Amino acid sequence: MNDFARRSLPVEEKLPFGKLVTSFHPEAAAAKVKFLLGHAECPVNNPPPMAMMISTPDRMLLIKVSKVGDAQGATTGYTLVFYDITEVVSQEVDSSVARGSREAGEKRQLLKIPTVKQNRVLLVDVPSVSFIRSEGHYTWVHTGQGSQFCNLNIGDIENRLDPQLFLRVHRSYIVNLSHVEEIVRDDGRMTLRMMGSIPVEIPVSRASAPRLMERLGLVDAVPVKV
Repeated sequence: MNDFARRSLPVEEKLPFGKLVTSFHPEAAAAKVKFLLGHAECPVNNPPPMAMMISTPDRMLLIKVSKVGDAQGATTGYTLVFYDITEVVSQEVDSSVARGSREAGEKRQLLKIPTVKQNRVLLVDVPSVSFIRSEGHYTWVHTGQGSQFCNLNIGDIENRLDPQLFLRVHRSYIVNLSHVEEIVRDDGRMTLRMMGSIPVEIPVSRASAPRLMERLGLVDAVPVKV
């Protein structure tokens, strides 16, 4: 474990040998690391290196993992290589305008969302994103060109998007308000129809509906309790 890994992960000892690698990662990222290590056990002679993004309070890390084997091919350990891509995909945000729900220290906004396609990392420009859909610990980033898999969870992404452009309208969906084409009401339920050649409707939770209407300028501002 080099100096960068010690700075990036909560490592108390200088020589953390004999410990589970997942113990050095934030609890929210531990499941992802286990998934990554599991896929390194690919049953072919030359498995492709696996890649994954992990969001820490102030950095965005790309991790690649490969297994280490002995002469007989038995796995003896793993090598994890960290790349700090923070400066490539994000920018600093003035704390005075940062959203109040952001955790302390999260003052960087995404300019590009890192997604994974096969063995490549594709950076999706944030303004081109129509909506983001959650799938367990991971997400799918949808644009006019299709969808891309992202192994950041929806909470990680929500905390790093411009709150003036994006809104979490459902536990599983974040939408780009500038890509909303139509609001559909049916039997007390609300959905959003997004722009694009293929119609896509996004459910809006009852709790999110008042804030959505306010943000779209269709009702008076929602009062804030103090």
